[in-house]
Amino acid sequence: MKDYQAYMIDLDGTVYAGSQRYPAAKRFVERLQAAQIPFKFVTNNTTKLPAAVVQNLADNHDIHVTTDNVYTAGLATADYLDQLAGETGPRTVYVIGEIGLRQALAAKGFTVDEDRPAYVVVGLDSDVTYEKFAKAILAIKRGSTFIGTNSDSNIPKARGLMPGAGALVDLVRYATQTAPIFVGKPEPILLQNVLAQLGVTPDQAIMVGDNYHTDIEAGIHAGTDTLLVYTGVSTPAQVAQEAIQPTYTVASLDEWDLKAGPRG
Repeated sequence: MKDYQAYMIDLDGTVYAGSQRYPAAKRFVERLQAAQIPFKFVTNNTTKLPAAVVQNLADNHDIHVTTDNVYTAGLATADYLDQLAGETGPRTVYVIGEIGLRQALAAKGFTVDEDRPAYVVVGLDSDVTYEKFAKAILAIKRGSTFIGTNSDSNIPKARGLMPGAGALVDLVRYATQTAPIFVGKPEPILLQNVLAQLGVTPDQAIMVGDNYHTDIEAGIHAGTDTLLVYTGVSTPAQVAQEAIQPTYTVASLDEWDLKAGPRG
């Protein structure tokens, strides 16, 4: 068991499920804070800005952190496009997504073009319409670069497993026959940015999540150890079939000892 210098932690399905509280996750975060171990919540949720994530954690889950503890796929997408555009490249986008994604892109100087944008960005949008899809598809067919915020097929909510951003991205992919560039988990871009922000190397950090195909694969791709908690999407039977196993698995975050690994 390593003495990890930093933790990267998923939210949906790991710390909560919609409005459903996970008391073990609250205790886990408080243990990290007491031990003064740096951590960031790394989420594929692009619908909220970090401030809204912090407020939701405080108001609905009694978990108290700052915006410095949050990095979203929306922020990672904006950072990625900022790097692609550079100082002289075009900064026009058409976005299927909500405020967290739109404001992150606007903060990097991107403006909306519904006809011939340089980039089409598709993320989770609870108010998506046929017309929004049509504009995105037509723009990609005209040559816009197709960006998917993440490939999540489902997201855990109190009602159950709801459609994720990946489901929307896949509709656009099918209609355009164009493969998107994905930014969020399980691609390594998001975690690589977080490792740099935390000032640690991959071998010093651990990725904690509930979904093998996003959280754990992201950790594997980024070269970090991984901790899978069975409180969300993945089940022990499903994970047993995977060629590369998580470094650790627990049924609850109460089972994780910061110094000794899984208890019992």
